[in-house]
Amino acid sequence: MMIRKLLFILISIMIASCGEKLMEAPENIIPKEKMIEVLSDMAIANSAKNSNVTIIRDNEIDPTAFVFKKHGIDSVSFVASDRYYASLPSEYESIYTAVELRLTEKKQELEDAKAVSDSLLRIEMEAKRKLKDSTKVKTKVRMGDSLP
Repeated sequence: MMIRKLLFILISIMIASCGEKLMEAPENIIPKEKMIEVLSDMAIANSAKNSNVTIIRDNEIDPTAFVFKKHGIDSVSFVASDRYYASLPSEYESIYTAVELRLTEKKQELEDAKAVSDSLLRIEMEAKRKLKDSTKVKTKVRMGDSLP
């Protein structure tokens, strides 16, 4: 009976503590919307870093520093803000859900642009092929027209 009461009290404390702030917001907190932008750009930069290793190394580019500079933040404010948002699980989850949505939308935009580019390239190649074919036909006609 005593164990049940103790277990009930512990579970009640755990449930109540989930809604409490574990830490205060830092003075230099990055606003939620900007944090979403930064994290989205960080994901893209890390992806580029992994797929374009030589280009990044040869040009001495630091993708993380590039993202921080782009957004006018420093690593200290980023880490403090990330730690703060991580202390609020529902807020942190909503940030990462928004990042995932933004990356999915960006991927779709790029795929659409690539499809348009591929279509234009295909049309251009088809036009060149037709022009080349029509040139061949004219050349054969001229050669056949001449009298010996």
